[in-house]
Amino acid sequence: MNIIKLSAIPSTNEHLKQLVAKQVVDNFTVVWALHQTTGKGQMGSTWNVEKGKNLTISILVKDLIVDVPQLFTLNIVVSLAVISVLENEKIPHLSIKWPNDIMSGNYKIGGILIENSIKTNGEVLSVIGIGLNVNQLFFENLPNASSLLKITGLEYDLEHLLNKILSALQFYIAQMRVEASSIWKMYHEKLFKIGVPAPFEKPSGEKFMAIIQKVTLDGKLQLLLENDELIFVDVKEIKLLY
Repeated sequence: MNIIKLSAIPSTNEHLKQLVAKQVVDNFTVVWALHQTTGKGQMGSTWNVEKGKNLTISILVKDLIVDVPQLFTLNIVVSLAVISVLENEKIPHLSIKWPNDIMSGNYKIGGILIENSIKTNGEVLSVIGIGLNVNQLFFENLPNASSLLKITGLEYDLEHLLNKILSALQFYIAQMRVEASSIWKMYHEKLFKIGVPAPFEKPSGEKFMAIIQKVTLDGKLQLLLENDELIFVDVKEIKLLY
């Protein structure tokens, strides 16, 4: 893999997308920033990190996704790759909060943002952004955020974690190519709050209780409401409270 290591940039995803727009970029090229000043998450949320304390990377993947319905499977692959590395590091109570936040118990320790572009020839380019809270101790105004250091009391080598995540990603991508159903099964086994009553909030502010049944192939959340009605929602339509 070609790893581009930078001291500080606004966003690893944006940097990698700009490279792709200007030149031919090899598959699995990685942009790694020691400090990301304007990182972003789902629906435009910001990802604030302390300089040199966390892992912020973006990875280019191309020639993998052949049709749009497979797009969410890539989210699953990346989530499971990160989870597998953290399990080997003995991080407890790991789960994936739909669609792709990495949790330890009720605390968020990482997030994934995948941005896809489809060329006129049908080729899909995916820029995979991964943010992992590693050695940061304080998260101002973020009561649900934590880090590996806060959880275990141990400091971690960022480059070691990077290499482990990249290896795991290649492994799970290979699994996706030959047996996507097993990938989905593993994802549901790790899904945060699946099968238990949980509070949700609509954009209007209305709150309600529901039970997560599963995630559909196109990435929608299937919920069982208190009146036994089944509904399907996407990430813009609902927020899971925790």
